[in-house]
Amino acid sequence: MLYAVKARFIPEKLAEFYGRLMDGSIRSQKPDGEEICESMERAKITSPGVVEWTRRVTARHRWPAAPDGLRPLEVAEPREFEGQRFMDEPRRAR
Repeated sequence: MLYAVKARFIPEKLAEFYGRLMDGSIRSQKPDGEEICESMERAKITSPGVVEWTRRVTARHRWPAAPDGLRPLEVAEPREFEGQRFMDEPRRAR
């Protein structure tokens, strides 16, 4: 299944999140750590404090109940979002 996701990000947590993406701890998570990392590379900041991306979720691993500020929407094909690359933002926050 493919989802388009829209979420609010917390600027104070970006450096920590970026560190976990870069140190391999998220990538090694099963079943979807690899896809999480790849989807963050595709993610774009589409408005202040908002990031959007698409990601695949396997049938074994359904999307969990969405926490506040996270809105997944099932889509038929990947979407391209306009905006600044999300992965550039944590580098600036350091």
